[in-house]
Amino acid sequence: MKIPLKWLRDYVDVQLDIPQLAERLTLAGLEVAGVRFLGMPVPAGFAVRPEELGPEWLKDKVVVAEVIKVEKHPNADKLRLVTVHYGGSEPKVVVTGAPNINVGDSGQKVILGQAGTRYLDTHVDPPQIKELKPSVLRGVPSDAMVMSERELGISDEHTGIILLEADAPVGMPAVEFMGDAVIEVDVLPNMARCLSMIGVAREVAAITGQKLRYPDVDCPRSPEKIDGQVTVEIENPALSARYQALLIRNVALGPSPGWMQRRLTYAGMRPISNIVDVTNFVMLEWGQPLHAFDYDVLRKRAAGGKPRIIVRPARPGEKLITLDNVERDLNPDMLVIADSAGPIALAGVMGGLETEVTAQTKNVLLESANFDYVSIRRTMRTLNLPSEASLRFSKGIHPETVAPAAERAAQLMAKYAAGSVCAGVVDCYPERPAPRVIELTMNDVRRSLGMDFPIDDAVRILTALEFDVRREGDRLRATAPTHRLDIQEGPADLIEDLARIHGYDRLPATLLADELPEQHGNRPLALEERTRDLLVGAGLQEAITYALTTPEKEAPLTGGSRNYVTLLNPISNDRTSMRHTVLAGILEVAAANLKHESSAALFEVGFVYLPRTGEKLPEEPRRVAIVLVGQRGADHWSNPLGEAQAEFDFFDLKGIVESLTADLHLPDVQFRRSTVAWLHPGKAAEWIVQGSSAGHFGQLHPRVAPAYDLAGKNVFVAEIDLDAIMQFVPERYRCAPVPRFPAAKRDIALVVDEQLTAEQVAAELKSGGGDLLSAVTLFDVYRGSSIPPGTKSLAYALTYQAADRTLTDEEVDQAHKKIENRAVHVLKAKVRGK
Repeated sequence: MKIPLKWLRDYVDVQLDIPQLAERLTLAGLEVAGVRFLGMPVPAGFAVRPEELGPEWLKDKVVVAEVIKVEKHPNADKLRLVTVHYGGSEPKVVVTGAPNINVGDSGQKVILGQAGTRYLDTHVDPPQIKELKPSVLRGVPSDAMVMSERELGISDEHTGIILLEADAPVGMPAVEFMGDAVIEVDVLPNMARCLSMIGVAREVAAITGQKLRYPDVDCPRSPEKIDGQVTVEIENPALSARYQALLIRNVALGPSPGWMQRRLTYAGMRPISNIVDVTNFVMLEWGQPLHAFDYDVLRKRAAGGKPRIIVRPARPGEKLITLDNVERDLNPDMLVIADSAGPIALAGVMGGLETEVTAQTKNVLLESANFDYVSIRRTMRTLNLPSEASLRFSKGIHPETVAPAAERAAQLMAKYAAGSVCAGVVDCYPERPAPRVIELTMNDVRRSLGMDFPIDDAVRILTALEFDVRREGDRLRATAPTHRLDIQEGPADLIEDLARIHGYDRLPATLLADELPEQHGNRPLALEERTRDLLVGAGLQEAITYALTTPEKEAPLTGGSRNYVTLLNPISNDRTSMRHTVLAGILEVAAANLKHESSAALFEVGFVYLPRTGEKLPEEPRRVAIVLVGQRGADHWSNPLGEAQAEFDFFDLKGIVESLTADLHLPDVQFRRSTVAWLHPGKAAEWIVQGSSAGHFGQLHPRVAPAYDLAGKNVFVAEIDLDAIMQFVPERYRCAPVPRFPAAKRDIALVVDEQLTAEQVAAELKSGGGDLLSAVTLFDVYRGSSIPPGTKSLAYALTYQAADRTLTDEEVDQAHKKIENRAVHVLKAKVRGK
């Protein structure tokens, strides 16, 4: 929200200097992102962002001037000689090529920059502030220029020079006539009431103790009545709480007054015409969006009869060409303004092209309405159609703002468009919201703020914020003003207002008066954070994806299940359901990264949402998803010439899972062949912890990869159930000392049945080795003609070690013999070499 300071002063006396005002607003919850000084000098020591820097309009150089005459340039067809009176002893002749001033013109008021003027040169990149120097333009000397908005640093407008209103005083310094400071405020959702000049002025008045001045909204009416000339219906009051219509006849379209155009420009909006500018001006002033329809077009659509305005959801198959000349496909989730012939506007978002106000418009139907913020937000996002109006509606506006905004707009249209406002108003207001009354005790305030807050100060602050406050001893009963939609949580909301207006920086630092509650550990959260740390330490980057998805996106991983938790009012068509897997989202992120990088090593920790039969709420287990794809490392000068980095493989992923196993001290861990359909059948494993499945990992099935834009790539993925392993993570564990005595190693090669897994064979070897066998490592797998068909040879390195002595050769040989015998009898294996 951009706040021109001169405009703000229409509603409240601002006696603070700009740095002080910016600081006080920020401390009160309106974070000042920056201040743009238009022609004004920047206060000493005040930090200004580079993009906010503009030329200072020197009082003796940049002034208001009047055009005396305009002549053709003798040596250039596109240039003209403009003679201006600027308050000096002699008129000046200025060379210009501006298209909005022509030969024969006179009497226009312009801004004259004389030699020494600092102006913004946008013909260089980046734009630079330069000093105007006397020059000769096509044979004609010129030591001044008539200025455009861009040269003064106001806006990017440079198609013509600035033309001021007729009563602009000649010779007045431009900085006094139109200089300003524009405060840019980041309005957070809880401060949405400040998306208006009056909203910000209300806060400034409360902060500084000044009186708030509301603009006069009295609007004279003509004898003609609006009754019988238009009707309004609201199909569903939950979607539109109020709709007002006023009729303004015989308007004369043209430019709005200069002061209004400047305020709109400084606030970031483009002036268009007096009617449109009034609706935008009032929206910025009151925070209530308005819309103007061409009343005669509405009558034509009604076959010459009385227009019938209907606020309703769109019908299936309806279309609307909006003001940006784009045909929009509508659906029943979108709220529209319609008449008997069909939609004429997207409620709260954008008007329709057919009924817009044009140069031929004579009669205007003015809309001031209130719409459901959820509906507006959904329409805005579905159509990707943000606007200043939808921004305000999507954050919530109280229906009581409808009436004063409509009256103010009608008043300005009557004054600046010569309109005649019909008597009366069509006001469809099915149900007025009940006022919110909150009780607050000073003890509540003391407990929250840690200080004795004087009750008189509390009454003063709340009254300044327009609460209706009744004092009952040590208790206050405060009725919230209508614009305070954020007042929902009871005393806490009032205490927040007291704290921020009093000043958070003025609250004393105090010790906690209450007893400290007993602290309990949060094992799930601790495990989640520990897992994150371990995966980051393994070289992976964390991603965070949406928990909302569609069943179709997850179907390649879930087998096409349709049993999802779905949203009643999804914000978009691709965010309709709560996810069943974390892996789908992170695969999309990996695919996006691979468009710019040679690899992706990502993980995500998040919840999935699994419906439970007979239960309203779903089960929400924590899952970890991992994706490895592409090069294992970055290209480096030390790589052999022409050789690319090796790519991730199955064992990189298995190593990460094994690191988790070790770092979490999980007992009795096994890896078995996984049979899930989304993994490559030959490169897939199931992680088993104490007999329970903890997850699956391996290569993404080549038939699944194309669904996530990863066709032709070797993608290695894992999805782990954190909740499943949490019960096995020990809170305490024993650490074995480093062995003091040397180890002895033996190798064993076994010919076993092809169906036996290496894990099964290793388990039997460990059972046969007893306490002396400290490690079993597979180092070779052989299949070939030298062994029987249907078998394979597995070679293991066996490590023997005792904690209390050095083993003798006889002890090692005896233990090794027991292992061989167990392999022969239990596994039906043949020991190779014997």
